[in-house]
Amino acid sequence: MKLNLKNPLVFFDLETTGTNINSDRIVEICYLKVFPNGNETSKVIRINPEMHIPEESTAIHGIHDEDVADCPTFKQVAKEIAKDIEGADIAGFNSNRFDVPVLVEEFLRAGIDIDLTKRKFIDVQVIYHKLEQRTLSAAYKFYCGKNLEDAHTAEADTRATYEVLKAQLDHYPDVLQNDINFLSEYSSYSHNVDFAGRIVYDSNGVEVFNFGKYKGMPVAEILKRDMGYYGWMMNGDFTLNTKNVLTKIRLRESDLLK
Repeated sequence: MKLNLKNPLVFFDLETTGTNINSDRIVEICYLKVFPNGNETSKVIRINPEMHIPEESTAIHGIHDEDVADCPTFKQVAKEIAKDIEGADIAGFNSNRFDVPVLVEEFLRAGIDIDLTKRKFIDVQVIYHKLEQRTLSAAYKFYCGKNLEDAHTAEADTRATYEVLKAQLDHYPDVLQNDINFLSEYSSYSHNVDFAGRIVYDSNGVEVFNFGKYKGMPVAEILKRDMGYYGWMMNGDFTLNTKNVLTKIRLRESDLLK
């Protein structure tokens, strides 16, 4: 089924040095941009992560230190990537929990404060897990009837994710709507304020902490009651995006008191 798009939709996949969204780095990014008229453009960029690629990560994606030694750093290609995804909605496989937070962290390290708050995010894995409970390779086999060759290469995974989403729309016409707003909502586990999901909106649209001793409690209330918690988070092992969101809430509340 052809996707019903109002904005371009960028499917993307990352290969990284590891799975820590705070500290690991991108070694390869592939994105497939699908336009409302059905046209497509794609790009694969190898990136020097400026750190050693652990052997266990290389075993998954096959990228060694020497493969990216002469490649640009993320900072050198950040503006190009930001321009390519400007104005587009975002889709991927396990993207809401991993790829999007990692990409946002890399943009922030590169000094590019890209605003994704108005974008729609579709996580094809979430749709699949809600309906079938499988991996990308199994999803590709199940929905598309084909084996996923070169699995765990960004380009193959990106293309497969695009094909799986279209097949899902055909497979579940009574459940899924060919509408980006619906798919974004359906593939969301929670209503995140930050991309790492440390702060979420509750049922009343209030920002609340989603972890730790203050889980479920309003962020604004905790910042007034326990300012030390703000300092602890700012100095702690949290993503730059989480810290930026926390600071914006603090500044907003400070302005309200003036």
